[in-house]
Amino acid sequence: MKASIHKTRRKRTEGFTLIELLVVVAIIGILAAVAIPQFAAYRARGFNARVQADARNAATSEEAYFVDNNVYLGGACSGLPGFTGSAGTTCTATAKNCADGTPGFSIATHHDGAAKKDCTWDSCGGANGNLTCA
Repeated sequence: MKASIHKTRRKRTEGFTLIELLVVVAIIGILAAVAIPQFAAYRARGFNARVQADARNAATSEEAYFVDNNVYLGGACSGLPGFTGSAGTTCTATAKNCADGTPGFSIATHHDGAAKKDCTWDSCGGANGNLTCA
């Protein structure tokens, strides 16, 4: 009789019930529903920072190019000395004249994954400062 009692106890303690498994699956589903949108927002903010950093770095490289050549570079930013763009970011430099007649430039950067996809650095400044993103 003792052996049969131990056998029935062992059968009851093995495995999980269907309710326990459903509760665990529901908890994982709730956590995923909260985490996935947050992760997407973090990625977009990271891409925003990448676009802004590339615009600033290209502006610094453009100034270094001006010191060496006495003219600003127009075209792809890959021709700027010491500039390495981030993956997925496009960068274009444009030489221009500022309102006061001095030479200037603008840098345009873009990334498809960023919430603010386009940033522009304008060496002539403006009402919003040098860097604007939209």
